[in-house]
Amino acid sequence: MIGDFSVAPDNDALRALRIGIVTFPGTLDDRDAARAVTLAGGTAVGLWHNEANLQSVDAVIIPGGFSYGDYLRAGAIARFAPLMEKVVDASKGGMPVLGICNGFQILTEAHLLPGSMIKNDHLKFMCRDQLLRVENNSTAWTAGYEKNSGMVIPLKNQDGQYVADEKTLDELEGEGRVVFRYDGFNPNGSRRDIAGITNAAGNVVGLMPHPEHAVEAGFGPDSSAYGEVGLGYGTDGLGIFTSVLTSLVAGGKS
Repeated sequence: MIGDFSVAPDNDALRALRIGIVTFPGTLDDRDAARAVTLAGGTAVGLWHNEANLQSVDAVIIPGGFSYGDYLRAGAIARFAPLMEKVVDASKGGMPVLGICNGFQILTEAHLLPGSMIKNDHLKFMCRDQLLRVENNSTAWTAGYEKNSGMVIPLKNQDGQYVADEKTLDELEGEGRVVFRYDGFNPNGSRRDIAGITNAAGNVVGLMPHPEHAVEAGFGPDSSAYGEVGLGYGTDGLGIFTSVLTSLVAGGKS
């Protein structure tokens, strides 16, 4: 098992909420995701991929980086981890699940979200601060944003191009399941500028950019969707984590 991430936020109702952070061999951003959860007020709980125990968490985040077997196809082997079987079952019961970058790839491989991720259309790794538009604010992870509001968060990927057949893309559009869309610039060739999607129930969300890297003033992007904020002071991503805590409290989980 990996270590205890938790600290003691002020709000007891939020602190009672346990958000699981999954670690695979190769995961890079588990500590960042845990930091985001604690800054939002919740309690982060480390989950190891090879242990089939969700430890009574209220939601799960599958963070970015890499996972074993990515050389075959990103997330293709990780989806068979013992813990992922529990995540799949819990998500079908309504538990909020968020996949970031490699986590998004794993969610598509596990068939919790449709489509797939392939190499960027320019075949190069890209790292930049990316402007997104929040098109669906009815999910557990975006309820704190206004519909069609903007957010600037870091993007870093090589296999970040979202693809799906036209029928699936039309269904996502028609059902309002495109949650995030690249705004102004498509960094990887993703179909219809899609940066993140949700399942039909709205509890499972995947996105390619990294909200956990834009949660703390001084350590985030240099800008915000709401204007220049100064070196590292962009915190547009924090709403992802406060949204799920608020949604869980509203649902009687606390």
